[in-house]
Amino acid sequence: MESFHPGVLLNALLYAVLGIVIFIGSFFIMDKLTPYALWKEIVEEKNVALAILVGAMSIGICVIIASAVH
Repeated sequence: MESFHPGVLLNALLYAVLGIVIFIGSFFIMDKLTPYALWKEIVEEKNVALAILVGAMSIGICVIIASAVH
């Protein structure tokens, strides 16, 4: 534990929170840009194809955010 620095942990937590906030914001923007409510279509209408598409877009956004933050 000689090489442990609290600043490193703080930076990791800060970047993790920043990435999550950016992802949530981009998901809301994506929801507003579509002509229908994504959550209603997936949960209430049980649209599996849309759920797979939103999942794939979420993974893509997360990869972009992770590479930008890194």
